[in-house]
Amino acid sequence: MDQTVSTPRSKAEQSPASAPPSIGRPVREGRSFGGLRPFLLRPRILAALVVVLLAVAYGGREVYLRFTHVYEYDARVTADIVTVSSRADGWVVELPALEGMKVAANDVIVRIDDRVAKLRADALSTQLQGIQAERQRLMAERRMVKDQTEAVEQTRASAVTVKEKALAALRADLELARLELERNKSLFDRRVANERQLQVAQASATKLESQLQQAQAEYEQAQGSLREAVADRERLGVIDAQIDALAFQATNLQAQLSQQQVDVQDRTIRSPVPAVIDRTFVQPGEYVQAGQRILMLHNAGEVWIEANIKETQVGQLKVGQKVLVAVDAYPSERFVGHVLLIGSATTARFALLPTPNPSGNFTKITQRVPVRVKLDRMPKPLSPGMMVEVEIELR
Repeated sequence: MDQTVSTPRSKAEQSPASAPPSIGRPVREGRSFGGLRPFLLRPRILAALVVVLLAVAYGGREVYLRFTHVYEYDARVTADIVTVSSRADGWVVELPALEGMKVAANDVIVRIDDRVAKLRADALSTQLQGIQAERQRLMAERRMVKDQTEAVEQTRASAVTVKEKALAALRADLELARLELERNKSLFDRRVANERQLQVAQASATKLESQLQQAQAEYEQAQGSLREAVADRERLGVIDAQIDALAFQATNLQAQLSQQQVDVQDRTIRSPVPAVIDRTFVQPGEYVQAGQRILMLHNAGEVWIEANIKETQVGQLKVGQKVLVAVDAYPSERFVGHVLLIGSATTARFALLPTPNPSGNFTKITQRVPVRVKLDRMPKPLSPGMMVEVEIELR
């Protein structure tokens, strides 16, 4: 029996041809893409590649949008909130407008007790009617006095004219009688006329002198009567003064009546615009003072977006640029608008409390400029105070 132990050969001494072939494993002939392809086709590798490609595409899109759009998340829906107050004191008798209710323009939203105000207006109206009636009476009296004065004046003027003509006739007759008397005296001195003719001529002249004096007195009396008739015309001036005084009183009462009617109207408060009632502060039966606020409302059709844009981005904005608005309350709706107004001062200038820097330490903070966005398409109603996000296209 052979006891010889064979010495094992080293790996270097073994022939490659003598190595047993590996079963089920291809022979690798260096590095090739044929070996990388199965690796890339693995599900995990494919999913990772898809995620990377999506991330690159999304990042590229975000970079592109950052250069062509301005985004701002600090934006809110804003509207003009109208505070309705009372101009008169009184009890609230009716409050038809409730919170959340929509009202049209000129609809009654509050009624305040107006009974006392109406009674005051009726009293002033009665006084005004009385003054107007008294004024009408004085005007009728003035017309009557004027007619009477004119008739008397005309009659007495005619009498003065008659007396004046009679006086002129008597003066002519007296002048003729005096001439006749002088002629009879001359004839009597020459013994042509007798004494009886002289006495008759003298008596005739004396009689005419008496008649002339009487006519003169009657003429002066007629003139005095005419002056009295003219003086009666002054009554018209007195009546005119009374009518003017009543006219001033009527104007004053009319002004008071108009003011009282305004007070009556102020007790029925109407909506100034088509609006939504935001909040009420009183209830029917409560007593309100003049100037006390009763409710707040806003026009639902006149809302806009107030966005506070960084001052470093304001230089890229222009009025009219398109704006896409995302409303937190309606995430599936699309709101479109445009830049309506770019603020002329930063929000810090409107702060109630100033921010002085007495210590000298300064930290620069980017300020915000308010930008107003007008909505062109509003598929859902918006309420003031809602949070929104804006995307302003710079192109």
